[in-house]
Amino acid sequence: MKKAAKAEEDELLPEYDLSSLPDGVRGKYAQRFQEGTNLVRLDPDVAAAFPDETSVNEALRLLMQVAKRQLAPSR
Repeated sequence: MKKAAKAEEDELLPEYDLSSLPDGVRGKYAQRFQEGTNLVRLDPDVAAAFPDETSVNEALRLLMQVAKRQLAPSR
C-alpha cells in the first residue's frame, strides 16, 4: 500500500520550476530528423542473405552497374 502512495508523489526536486520552462511540443524536430536519415527496413528473408551493411551496399552497387549496362544504348 505504501508503494502505491509513494508512486503518486511528485519526484521532481523542489528547485525545478516548471512554470519557467517553455511549452514542449511533441515531435518538434521529427521532420528535420527524417530528412537527414535514409533508413530502409529489409524483409527478414533479404536480411538473412546479407551479414552486414557493407555486403548490402556492395550488392546494390553491383545491381546499379548491371542496370546501367542494360539501359546503355548499344552501338
